[in-house]
Amino acid sequence: MKKEDCFYLGKIVSKFSFKGEVLIKLDTDEPESYLEMESVFIDYNDNLVPFFIEKSKLHKSDLLRVKFEDVDSEDDADDLLKADIYLPLSLLPALEGDQFYYHEIIGFTIEDLSYGKVGVIKGINDSTAQALFEIDRDGVEILIPMNDEFIHKVDRTTNTIFVNTPEGLIDLYLQ
Repeated sequence: MKKEDCFYLGKIVSKFSFKGEVLIKLDTDEPESYLEMESVFIDYNDNLVPFFIEKSKLHKSDLLRVKFEDVDSEDDADDLLKADIYLPLSLLPALEGDQFYYHEIIGFTIEDLSYGKVGVIKGINDSTAQALFEIDRDGVEILIPMNDEFIHKVDRTTNTIFVNTPEGLIDLYLQ
C-alpha cells in the first residue's frame, strides 16, 4: 500500500498500559466511526505496515485506545510512538453536497461569483488557524480561507468550487 492510496487518520501519541496499548489522536470530527476497524497501516520506517487490531475503544472523546496484535509490552508500544496512522482511501465515506475531502479537490478550479475564474487548487494549507485554498493563477499563489460563508457551491461534475469572497481579497495577490 502506498501513501497516495491512503488517507491520514491520526498519530500514536502515547502508551496507555504496560500491556502494549496505545492512544491514537484521531484527525476526524467523527471518532466513533473508527471503532470497528480491523486493521490500520502504520508509517513504520517510511513503509506502510499493516497492524491488526485486537480491541479498541474511545478514550476522552478524540483519542482511540488500541491494542494491536503482537504489540504486548511497553517496549513494543514505545517502538510505535509518534507514528502516523493511515487507512485506504476506499474506506472514506462518500460526501455529498458542498462537503469535500481536501485530497479530493486538488486540481479543481476556483471561480468567484464576482471576480470570475481565480485559478486551480494546488493544495490546502491546514497548518493555520483556518484552512486555506492554495490556488495557482498563472504562477501567482492566491490564498482564500476555506470559510463556509465563502463557499457558495461545489460542482463535482465540472470540478469547480464557486466562492463568494470579500471584495478586494483576490486583487491583493494580483498587484
